Amino acid sequence: MFTPLSPKSIHPPFAPYSHGVVVPAGQKLVFCSGQLGIGADGDIPPDCAGQARLCFDNIAAILAEAGLGLADIVRINAYVTGREHLADYMAVRNALFAEPHPASTLMIVSGFARPEFLVEIEAVAAGPA
Repeated sequence: MFTPLSPKSIHPPFAPYSHGVVVPAGQKLVFCSGQLGIGADGDIPPDCAGQARLCFDNIAAILAEAGLGLADIVRINAYVTGREHLADYMAVRNALFAEPHPASTLMIVSGFARPEFLVEIEAVAAGPA
């Protein structure tokens, strides 16, 4: 488990995330590359919410290989291709994470290597070594 950091001297988070987190000494760290909303069969949902769910499913599979799960995520970096995708991405993320919330960044980018992708998500997780 990590300790969230949300100093009272700065503006509170705009959504369910922590400004920072402290990972206890002795924890193993797993860094997940950016995951796109594509299934193992090559299927790509046409909407941001469907792609975001697949991104997090892919991250969960990566973490499972290390003996961890989504609850062990301490940091999320997410990228969407337009403001119109913010609410859908955040609804998926917010449904998956409870307090203490991981640190999180969400950016709007001009696009990805293939135009059908609407979201990409990176994660860092920490758990028992």
